[in-house]
Amino acid sequence: MRTRLALSLVLLPLVISTSLPAQSPPPAVQWVPPDAVICLHVARPKVLLDLVTGKEMMQALESSPFYRGLLSQPKFKEFLTGIRFLEAALGTDWRRGLARLTGGSITLAVCPQDTAVAIIDAEDAQLLAKLHETILNITRAEAEKQGRPEKVASKDYGGVTAWTFDGKEAHALIGSRLIFSSRAEGLKAVLDLRSSSGSTSLADDPAFRAARKMVNPQAAAHMFVNLKPLLGVPNIARLLENQRANPLAALLFAGVTESVRHSNWLSLELGVEGKTFVIRALADGQVAGANSVAAFTLPQKADDGAWPNLAVPGRIAALSLYRDLRGFYAAKDTLFPERSSGLIFFENMMGIFFTGRDLTTEVLAETGPQVRLVVAEPRYDGAAGTPQVQIPAFAAVLRLRHPEQFGKVVEEAWQKAVGLINFTRGQKALPGLVIDRPTYRDTKYTVAAFAPPDANEQAKLATRFNARPSLAMPGPYLILSSSDSLARDLIDALDRETKGSVTPLAQAHSVLEIDGGSVAAALQANRETLIQGDMLKKGRTHDQSAAGIDMLITLVQLAEQLKLSVGADGGLTQATLSVRWKAP
Repeated sequence: MRTRLALSLVLLPLVISTSLPAQSPPPAVQWVPPDAVICLHVARPKVLLDLVTGKEMMQALESSPFYRGLLSQPKFKEFLTGIRFLEAALGTDWRRGLARLTGGSITLAVCPQDTAVAIIDAEDAQLLAKLHETILNITRAEAEKQGRPEKVASKDYGGVTAWTFDGKEAHALIGSRLIFSSRAEGLKAVLDLRSSSGSTSLADDPAFRAARKMVNPQAAAHMFVNLKPLLGVPNIARLLENQRANPLAALLFAGVTESVRHSNWLSLELGVEGKTFVIRALADGQVAGANSVAAFTLPQKADDGAWPNLAVPGRIAALSLYRDLRGFYAAKDTLFPERSSGLIFFENMMGIFFTGRDLTTEVLAETGPQVRLVVAEPRYDGAAGTPQVQIPAFAAVLRLRHPEQFGKVVEEAWQKAVGLINFTRGQKALPGLVIDRPTYRDTKYTVAAFAPPDANEQAKLATRFNARPSLAMPGPYLILSSSDSLARDLIDALDRETKGSVTPLAQAHSVLEIDGGSVAAALQANRETLIQGDMLKKGRTHDQSAAGIDMLITLVQLAEQLKLSVGADGGLTQATLSVRWKAP
């Protein structure tokens, strides 16, 4: 009975989480307290439910190794028993029950003093009441067994019966609407708004109203975040400040952290387009100032922005950035008055590699604002073998302003870097890299590689054989790659791009794409290594760690592609995340 009780309480918010009022009470947001910091409103839960519990998704889940492993777990068997009990009690199977309760809205709010509020509208009020009665009876019987019948209690408040099942939470049914709060004070605040027409709710807040205007009416869900109280939380303030003080983090997240810091609110909306989830975020903070970090990321022309990501075989991830590296570095003393050890080390190394040339006017000034990064599955020389630990290949692609003249400077700097690596490894009696200059598609490139392994090394090939650092300069582009195979793939990709009609992504300064299939393949290639690492770190058995790694691979396989684009929309910072899923 205890298992049934726990499972019933877990399933309560799931079963009634997608619901529609039988009558017509006011919109749920009018019952949300005005001090809510976060408010999530799911306007079309049935769309999400159909996607998540649809036939294709369930077949994919039930056929996965992870799910088959769950079936042998006692706790999961108890969970399934609880589902069957609820199905019998409600006279319906769980999918049909969810369908009858689907079609309304869910409103969740986070308020001060650790108070959470949920307002759920049900399509089938009778089924909702029956579910509540079932759980009430189970909970009451369990409380009496424990000798604590007072845990289950009810009280009239403003003509509404308020219940508690554990002495802490409080909830009430009003027709087809369920109101739940983690604290009795939260329920009282909602009921006060219901009974008093002159009270102010979150719906009357100017920031909420401004954010709501930006939402697509067809969105399945919308979240409002009141940033002002959150920015005062020490941990959040410290995180934003740390990114601001770190040059690399500031460059990578430029424009985002500054916008959040200057914003009153953050708006997020969720849409569903076939098998693709689309999340759009918008913050109202406008960033200005020639010496702000964001000034070196925002395209100056309306039709300018980051270039589309490059596509190569076995691509795992790609990131395209619009960054004025010269302007950013020229303003470093203003942006980062306290020079970090990392920045000092970087400047010293660049001074060595580029023979004392001024990093601002003679090096970074030679690069355009288009910076593209690519991560791909590794490919190995069949004669050498495959390393035990397979590290993905990665590369950076920049566009040079004067490739003929500056290309020679880059080549010299690259060879100095390889020489420094060899010198350092030589001091430790480790093998060094050997430089070669092959040609691919009329492009002569430079590759540094370790000598082929001995026969006794091939059985357990060392990790160092993942590295074949390469430098290629096809046309105006500069390719810095960890492997020559990826460098050649990028030469092909740039050739296709040059022959096509590719244009910048207007006003987008950061575009990230992740290919789930390739990520899953990389994880699968290193599955045993990941299992061993998890066993050592968490003290688990091989089977326990294998189950966790297999679950991760299964989840990654569901995400066919993820794309995140960050830019400007009418002067406001906007981010769009799309996730397309498929059955593994």
